[in-house]
Parts: sequence; structure tokens; C-alpha cells
Amino acid sequence: MIAVFCSGQGTNLQAILEAARDKRVPARVGLVITDQARAKALQRARRFGVEAHFVNPRQFPAKADYERALIKLCQVNGVVLVCLAGFMRVLSPVFVSHFSGRILNIHPALLPAFPGAHAVRDALAWGAKVAGVTVHFVDEKVDHGPILLQEAVPIASGDTEGSLFSRIHKVEHRLYPKAIRLVLEGKVRIRGRRVVFTGR
Repeated sequence: MIAVFCSGQGTNLQAILEAARDKRVPARVGLVITDQARAKALQRARRFGVEAHFVNPRQFPAKADYERALIKLCQVNGVVLVCLAGFMRVLSPVFVSHFSGRILNIHPALLPAFPGAHAVRDALAWGAKVAGVTVHFVDEKVDHGPILLQEAVPIASGDTEGSLFSRIHKVEHRLYPKAIRLVLEGKVRIRGRRVVFTGR
């Protein structure tokens, strides 16, 4: 069972839902969680018949209490892998340690270049020639965990943030289901900062 955490449009969620439906991912999405009441991800999940929850962090006295509520929802639904897909909250050690080695994130840059919430904007401002996509395991630092998959996306001379994001999204929607499948099929192992492919 997969849980997907989102904060916005949920386009990567859509890609994961379709991949699970088409058996390109060997598990079903059983839970979607968002921290935004109006996140379109909620509608996408419900169209696929997936349990979806808006969990308001403001209703909890502390971040740790919020994350324990997320853990409980995951446990109740038998979640074995958590996929962050545009979830704009930094998870603390409370959550990360509970699901150690079982949390994936997707980031619109070739990490360790351009971490943070504005990776595409930062790449354009820097004058970079190449952007990209990284799927990585989540650790206790932001955009830091061991890298599972990466793919470059060239930056064209006339690119805007919107046009570059459009091409990056196409790569994300293909790469994330592939990464999820590798993890669920037991074909990768984490060794320090490296992800090793076992080929099983």
C-alpha cells in the first residue's frame, strides 16, 4: 500500500494513480494526504476511489503531534511506502525515523544543485544550461537523502519558468512510477549515501 502526500495540483499523484491502475506500479495507492484544504490532489484521489484526507497542521499544538497523526493514518491503512509529491512541508525526525528508508520525494532539479522550494526559478536565474528531475529517499535534511533516479532536462534559451516546468513535469510523471516500482520490487538498497541496484 502506498501513501501519497501532496499540497497542490497533484499531477505527480495522477501519474502514480494511473501507473498503479495500469499495473506499472506493483501496489495500490491506498491513502492520499494533503495539508491544504483546496488541494486539487483531493479531487484526483477521490476520482480513483482512493481515501483522501486534508489534515490541517494548524489543528495540532505542535509539529510532532501533526506528524503522529499522519503516522497513525498510514498505519491504519497498512502503508509500506510514503511518496511525497509536492508536499510543501519539511518532515521532522518524528515521521522520518518511523518510515526510515520508506519515504521517497521527487524534486525538479539535479540534486544537490538547486534544493529548496524554487528549484526551477533558481536554475533559470543562475543561468544553468541543464535542469532535471531527482527521485531520492528522504532523510532528516531538506532535499538531501540518497538519490535513486535522476534525469537531465536541457534548458532552452527562451525558457520561462512555466515552459521549463512543463517539460520537467513530463519527466517526473515517467520517472516517479519507475522509482516506486524499483523500491517495491526490492531492487534497490541504501548503503550510506548511495543507492545500489540489486537487479533482483
